Amino acid sequence: MPASDSPLKAAPLSQTPSVLNRRQQALQWAALALLSILITTGFEVLHLPAALLLGPMMAAIILALRGFSITLPGPAMTAAQGVVGLMVATILPIAMMAEAAAQWPIVLAGTLFTIAASSLLGWLLARSGALPGTTAIWGSSPGAASAMVLLSGAYGADIRLVAFMQYLRVACVAVVATVVARLFGVAGGPAPSIIWFPQMPLLGTAQTIALAVVLAFAGQRLRLPGATFLLPIGMGMWLTQTGWMQIYLPPWLLALTYAAIGWAIGLRFTPATLGHALRAFPRVFASIMALIAVCGGAAAALVQFAGIDPLTAYLATSPGGMDSIAIIAASTPVDVAFVMTMHMARFLLVLLLGPMLARWLSRPKGF
Repeated sequence: MPASDSPLKAAPLSQTPSVLNRRQQALQWAALALLSILITTGFEVLHLPAALLLGPMMAAIILALRGFSITLPGPAMTAAQGVVGLMVATILPIAMMAEAAAQWPIVLAGTLFTIAASSLLGWLLARSGALPGTTAIWGSSPGAASAMVLLSGAYGADIRLVAFMQYLRVACVAVVATVVARLFGVAGGPAPSIIWFPQMPLLGTAQTIALAVVLAFAGQRLRLPGATFLLPIGMGMWLTQTGWMQIYLPPWLLALTYAAIGWAIGLRFTPATLGHALRAFPRVFASIMALIAVCGGAAAALVQFAGIDPLTAYLATSPGGMDSIAIIAASTPVDVAFVMTMHMARFLLVLLLGPMLARWLSRPKGF
């Protein structure tokens, strides 16, 4: 009897761990969502840039360091990259190319100067031993932070440390740019309220989501670095500019997308990774402030030799992030078209030159 009874008793016991595991994972996801909402709300109240991404990422880091074992499924991260790619496509209108063409010497010189300065500082960070070479280069790249983070993983960089560098730079640049605007007598207004569920056609939103998913997974099948992000950008620009399709990205969809990316990054953190980031913080912070100062020098050159007003020149050469600079520029008496043209030109050049620069500057012998 004992021998015949043992299989009957073993069956429910063998199922218990999986049941408990599913229940534990559900509780962990619920805790992550709740903590993300609380931190994001606090960041929004403080008007911190990129709060919708930084809040979930911070919550994921905290819980990962406390032993949470959940991870974001790979397909969810791929789909999120597709949505971000379409979002970038909507803020890169071809109409702005006319502005760049009209002032191409200034735009090209200012863009290349900023890229060269950031690449040099990234190379110095790598040489100092603070960060691995490819990670230091991508972390110092002055493009849109979310784009640089997503691309860096495809080129072998540590996406966690790149995110740490990029969003620290975004925060520093936003604070300094706000202070500079105040020095020029520009008063800050209240942050615009977010309409989370605007009047958008459900079919158009569903088509946008489907397009993002299809393009992202098609890019993944190409097996080219960054294609899951770059293919939605290219196709999204072509579809919208040719009138074939309008892209609808309601705030709730972007919030979920940013949360997914933030969780994917934050849940990868370990005590060792956090310790590395904290040890590198003084040198990373110093390099960011040096880049801001160097770009301030470039702005002074634009004022002196191109006759551009000081605040426009400063915002145009400020090393990201593009979204926070756009908000500041839109609420200040500056040439918004010129400012955004400079940032978008730099973003496109970083997309083109970033992989080559990362490979070249992270070689063992550097230059």
